[in-house]
Amino acid sequence: MTAKLYCFGESGNSYKAALTLTLCDIAWEPVYLDFFNGAARTPSFREMNVMAEAPFFIDGDVKLSQSGVIQHYAVEKSGQLGGKTPEEVREVLRWVLWDNHKMSGVAGQTRFLNNFLSEAKRPQEVIAFNKARLNAAFQVLDGALEGRDWLATDTVTIADTACCGYLFYPEPFGFTRADWPNIDRWLGNIEHLPGWQHPYDMMPGSPADRT
Repeated sequence: MTAKLYCFGESGNSYKAALTLTLCDIAWEPVYLDFFNGAARTPSFREMNVMAEAPFFIDGDVKLSQSGVIQHYAVEKSGQLGGKTPEEVREVLRWVLWDNHKMSGVAGQTRFLNNFLSEAKRPQEVIAFNKARLNAAFQVLDGALEGRDWLATDTVTIADTACCGYLFYPEPFGFTRADWPNIDRWLGNIEHLPGWQHPYDMMPGSPADRT
C-alpha cells in the first residue's frame, strides 16, 4: 500500500517530509490539504490529527504528525539518510532540532506574514524582528557548511532535508541565496540529488492557485 502524505506546496515543513520520503525511496502519494481554506481545522481532519497541521503521514497502521518525526520514520524504514554511528545520529538530531527551533520555525512564520497576508495586515515590526533572527541562523548554517558538502556527516542526511525546507521558496522572507555562498553551494548539492524537485512541483498547491 502506498503511503499518503497530507501536505500542500506552500508548506516548508511538508516539503521536508516529502523530500525525505522521496530520497529514502519510500513510495508515497500527496493528499492535498487546502490549508488556507481551513481544511486542517475540519472535524474529519482533526479526528486524524489532533495537532491540526501539515504534514500528516499515513503508512498502513502508522500515523504520524510533525515533519521531524516523519523524517525519522523514513530513516528507520529505509536505512537511509541517517547517521552511521551513535555520534553521527546525535549530530543529525542536533541539526534537525536546531532547524525546527531556530530557522524553520521563524522562516515559516515570517514568510507567511510577509507574503500571504494583505499588505495592510502585515506586522512590519514583527517581520523585521524575525528577519534579524533568521539572519543570525543563516550565519550559523553558512559557517557550518564551510568546506563541507553536507551538514552533519559526509553524506546527505535528514539534517540537510530539514534545514533546506524553506530555502527553495521564491517568496521574500529575508533569505537571498546569493548572499550565502556556502548555503548556495549546499542547496545546489541537494538540487542534484536523484528525485529532487522544487516544493511546488513535488506537492500540490501554490500561491498561483489562489490568485
